[in-house]
Amino acid sequence: MLAGRREGVGNAMVASLGIVTPFCSCSAIPLFIGLVSAGVPLGVTFSFLIAAPMVNEVALGLLLAMLGWKIALTYLAFGLAIAIGAGWIIGKLRLEGWLEPWVLKIQAGTAEIPAASVTWPDRVHAGTEAVREIVGRIWYWIIAGIAVGALIHGYAPEELLASIMGEDVWWSVPAAVLTGVPMYSNAAGIIPVVEALIGKGAALGTVLAFMMSVTTLSLPEMVILRKVLSMKLIVVFASVVTIGILAVGFLFNLVFA
Repeated sequence: MLAGRREGVGNAMVASLGIVTPFCSCSAIPLFIGLVSAGVPLGVTFSFLIAAPMVNEVALGLLLAMLGWKIALTYLAFGLAIAIGAGWIIGKLRLEGWLEPWVLKIQAGTAEIPAASVTWPDRVHAGTEAVREIVGRIWYWIIAGIAVGALIHGYAPEELLASIMGEDVWWSVPAAVLTGVPMYSNAAGIIPVVEALIGKGAALGTVLAFMMSVTTLSLPEMVILRKVLSMKLIVVFASVVTIGILAVGFLFNLVFA
């Protein structure tokens, strides 16, 4: 379904799929690889990779309970805008050649057999082989990424973070985004930190930009993505998403000032 859609429609569809899939960034990456390998456009798969950890039902439910429906709904709208917009931009750049060669090889193999002639046993066999190949190539990167996250999981110097995010200066939002990159958590794990920071007087938009950075631009995610993407493509992905997160942080601070 996704492979047959125009990029704009595909981006919106897969970003909406991300809302109902409670994956963190590390667990979304194997599915990201599967989508790319199946021939789904690269920009569309990036929309899923962004939306799944950032705008899932767990994050929205907790935001609704802790901060109210207005903030939860606004976060949903901005998060989807980042996922759809960033994926669309990456798709328009036509950067498929910046995938790692082994991913391109799997992707090329998907066109060998017409879909109409594939039986269910063929599909099961192909799926089993794809799982074996993908897991065999990235399992140690996933463990490395989780290990990096484990080293800093639960470590959030709230007083220091609140002092940075409570500053009424332009650089507080960029500082919050940069602070979130080395940390790792899923949405459920970071929202209690968000609530604590807001309780200490941190600006709402700045804190939510921090949350988006932790869930979407974390160092463990980049470690795993390096097995799939070239450094050039990782830089493009991180840059486009960072611009979107910064815009959301500034807009939130403006709207909820």
